[in-house]
Order: sequence, then structure tokens, then C-alpha cells
Amino acid sequence: MKTNTAVKATRFTHEGAASPNINKLQELRRSVMAAMLWEDTFYEGGDAAGKRVADLVKGIPFKDVAAVAVEAREKFNLRHVPLWLTIALLRNRHNGREVGDLIFNVIQRADEPGELLAMYWKDQPNAPLTKQMKYGLGRALKKFDEYQLAKYNRDCAVKLRDVMFLVHSRPVKPELFKKLADDELETPETWEVMLSKGADKKAVFEHLMLQKNLGGLAFLRNLRGMLEAKVDEDLIRAYSEVANVSRILPFRYLSAAKYAPRLEDMLEAMMYRSIAGMEMLGGKTAILIDHSRSMEQNVSQKSEITRFEAAAALAVLARELCDGVRIFTFSGRCIEVPPRRGFAMVQAVKSVINPVSTLLGKAVRHVYSEFPECERIIVITDEQSQDRPPQPQGRGYIINVGTYQNGIAYGPWLTINGWSEAIFDYVREYEKA
Repeated sequence: MKTNTAVKATRFTHEGAASPNINKLQELRRSVMAAMLWEDTFYEGGDAAGKRVADLVKGIPFKDVAAVAVEAREKFNLRHVPLWLTIALLRNRHNGREVGDLIFNVIQRADEPGELLAMYWKDQPNAPLTKQMKYGLGRALKKFDEYQLAKYNRDCAVKLRDVMFLVHSRPVKPELFKKLADDELETPETWEVMLSKGADKKAVFEHLMLQKNLGGLAFLRNLRGMLEAKVDEDLIRAYSEVANVSRILPFRYLSAAKYAPRLEDMLEAMMYRSIAGMEMLGGKTAILIDHSRSMEQNVSQKSEITRFEAAAALAVLARELCDGVRIFTFSGRCIEVPPRRGFAMVQAVKSVINPVSTLLGKAVRHVYSEFPECERIIVITDEQSQDRPPQPQGRGYIINVGTYQNGIAYGPWLTINGWSEAIFDYVREYEKA
């Protein structure tokens, strides 16, 4: 009878549900793909999460960690976590040129070399730079032109000129690096610079839009300011049709709509344009959105969007990409949401239930009882549930928008971590395969 014994769970979610054992790579992905580094979450402090990421790197092959870092930067548009992964690799065991190549790949904005060094010295001040870090940073600096260097040549702990001197980068254009060294870069025409010089806000934004020189994310973030400054609304609406909407996470549109409600129709159109051309998911789909208390925390200290609202924004996209779909939301109970689209659906999801505890297993069983013909169920949650879901009928996906160590899915459920629109590409390609 020694082998006929019950298997006892050793891992649990923060609400008490048994959590399956997963490998270190799966745990790293859970901790990374929706992470705002060092930000406190509902159940966990930011420092603890950052330390867990660094500890996990020790037991994972380099190529797997590197793939996670690149995916986090390029697919999920995260900036600090990929840099932290490269530092963890440097400190643990990897000393070859491959780390330098990874640094070159994940640095995609001109302020990131300084950010990397600031993070490197955060807990080990004045630690010497490794050869591979100098190699990677030296290559990365050559990516940027004068406009990009000048835009991010800010007064901060580690300036761009400091990075250049420390890594001894050999410039492609010596005159450009000389300008950086002498602090003589041509001042860029950005809204931050122009406003810091006292320019009129209305004139600044109208000028940048007429010159088509305002980035898509900057456009969204400044909508409230533009409306307050009485910028011509016709110009704002016209610019929304040509603004670059690539690499903008879905919840950014929802955040902008909070402060520019009369432009909701315009913001919805921008959001739909960002997914234009994406292939539809055939079959009948149930979308289940977690509206528990832990999902009510803001994405980050500076964000004005909660994890629930970020999840609801993903559900808006799912509504557009699925042929036959029904939307449900759950906390202690599960309720179907009226079949609305866009921001109206977000409001409907928010209004039908009060956030309390998390009973995901109960919610999944309710969905199957109400929608037995569904072929695919997509759950958007932080996975901190009191109970585990039953085996899915057909295809089952957990979209994890939390960063916690333990979850409740895996096994017959496919867990995808993060909140980028790229998750729907993954689902589509997975089902094709």
C-alpha cells in the first residue's frame, strides 16, 4: 500500500487553490510577461518578484532566457524586465559574447543603455563592467541617430555620454559621438522640449501634428492636455487616422478614453486599426474575465488602469477576432455580459458584478452549463483563485495577466502569460499546428 497514497499539493495560490508543479522556464514566463519590474502587486512586493526572476535564471539554459527577454521586449513591449534578465545572466554564469548580443537586441530606445547601467549598479554600486556588457552597449549606441540620442540625453544618474565613455564605443559617425561628448547635440523638436522652453501648449501640439511628428503613444497620453489647451478637435481626429498605432497595448486606448470621453469613437477606431488584418478565430468561443478584488489593483504606480481594465481591453479585442463569441465575467459568481462592442463592453463588464473573491472553477462550470456548444474558452485572470478549473471541453486557454509564482492552470489548459494582442496570434498558430 506504500504506493497507493494520495498526492498532496505542495504549491498554492494566494487564495488557497492547489497549484500544479511547473518547470523553471514556465515559472519565469509567469513572472515576466505581465511584469512592471519592482512594482508592488495585490499579493506580492515588487522586490520579491524581482529577486524571484533573478533566482529563476540560474536554473534555465541561456537560449531559453534570451528568448523570453526578446519576446518580452518585442511582443509584449516591456522595457525593464528584458534588461533585468540580461543582468541576471551576467551575474550568474554567462560570460560569452552571446550576452552582449542579447543586450544589443533588447535595447531598442536610446534611454535604455543608461537604464541598464542604473539597474546594474542598483544593488551593487560601482561594480565593474564586464567585457560582454561593454560589447553589447557599444553596439547598441550605434543604433541611434542624432535625434534619438538628443531626445533621451537627459539629466539623470547615468547619462548617455557616460555610457559612451565607459564602453569606449567605436562610432560609425565620429562627429555624432563628438557632439554627444561635448553636449552639442541638436535639440530635438519634441513636445517635452518645446513645452519646457515655455512654448504655448496649443501651438506646440498643433505644429507637431501638422508636421506628423507626434508618436502614437505620445498622442494618446496627451489627449487630455490637448483638449484643455483647446487644440482644434478636427485636427486631433484627422491625426488619429495617420498616427502610428503599432506596439501600443490595448489598455492604452481605454486609459485615454477616461480623460477624453467625447473622443471614444475615435479611440475605438484607432484600437481597431491596430488589429486590422489579423486573422479571425473560427468556431464558438467563450471569453471569461476575472473581476476579483486582486484584479482591481492598478497595473503600476503611475498607471491609471487596473489589471481588470487591461483584461477587459483584451476581451474587447477577442470580441472582434472571434466569429461566435459570448462574454462572461466572474468573481464569487459568474454572469454573462450583454453582447456589446468596444468601450461599451468594458462598461458592461464593470457594471454587472462586484469584485470579491475568486472562484474560477465554479465560473468555468457555469459557462459550460450556459454555453455547452462552445469549442474554445479563453479565461483572462491573474490565476489567484480559491478553486481550480475543471478540464476544458474542447480548447481551454488561461491568459495570465498577473506575475505571481503559483497559478491554477497548465495540464489540459494552455497558459499564455501577458496582455499583448500577440496572444491571439499565438492561439491561432497553436490551433493551426
